[in-house]
Amino acid sequence: MVDRRTWLGRIAVAATVVLAWSAFQVPVAAQKAQDDLVIFAAASLKNALDAANAQWQTDTNKTAKISYAASSALAKQIEQGAPAQMFISADLDWMDHLAGKSLIKADTRSSFLGNRIVLVAPKDKAQPIEIKAGFDLAKVLGDGRLSMANVDSVPAGKYGKAALEKLGVWASVSGKVAQAENVRAALLLVSRGEAPAGIVYQTDAASDPSVTIIGTFPADSHPPIIYPIALTANADHPDAAAFLAFLKSAKAKPFFEAQGFTVLTPGQS
Repeated sequence: MVDRRTWLGRIAVAATVVLAWSAFQVPVAAQKAQDDLVIFAAASLKNALDAANAQWQTDTNKTAKISYAASSALAKQIEQGAPAQMFISADLDWMDHLAGKSLIKADTRSSFLGNRIVLVAPKDKAQPIEIKAGFDLAKVLGDGRLSMANVDSVPAGKYGKAALEKLGVWASVSGKVAQAENVRAALLLVSRGEAPAGIVYQTDAASDPSVTIIGTFPADSHPPIIYPIALTANADHPDAAAFLAFLKSAKAKPFFEAQGFTVLTPGQS
């Protein structure tokens, strides 16, 4: 029979082994996170960037881990120390925000892509409308809501609100806006039929066969839609610069154009 003292001894040994194993595992997990090439990208880039990343993996047998969300949320995470090696924003403001805090490598920054905002509706209920000054958006909505990304912080929402204000329509629909955390979430509300219309990027509309573009906002109704790209100030992954170069290369260009983005050349906006 094993006495109490022996059992206590065995438990102490077991506890020591578990603690030693845990102490070994945590640094390994942390090291693995540091080893990953982590990219933070605006939610609207998902289809195009996933395709480009797959090509990168085929060519190099390497891959990047891409986190998609609203540009505002990603910028704040980088500000709080998230281990992103690269940031692709859907507007200049959030890249400028990080630049102002010296959180990007300024010499790697460039204007990467262009886009447009459109009005979408569920495919089975789509009725085209001319988007111009004073157009009757309230009639399109009826008793429903206008799906938009957050109009105060998310680029797609900010562009949409700016356009509606410029066209003199915002006041008539501001009380009917359903604000989502990012543009893909706004698209989903329309795709599911939970909103009769929404404002998203044309690239988002192209990614969802359940919605149809019923109107395109004039380019002069809102600030130019430019996606800047840059390595973060703490980018030290050996593949970070190579992946950035690949995304801006002729080989990656078709993946973005296939989704409706305009690939910007230096100096173009």
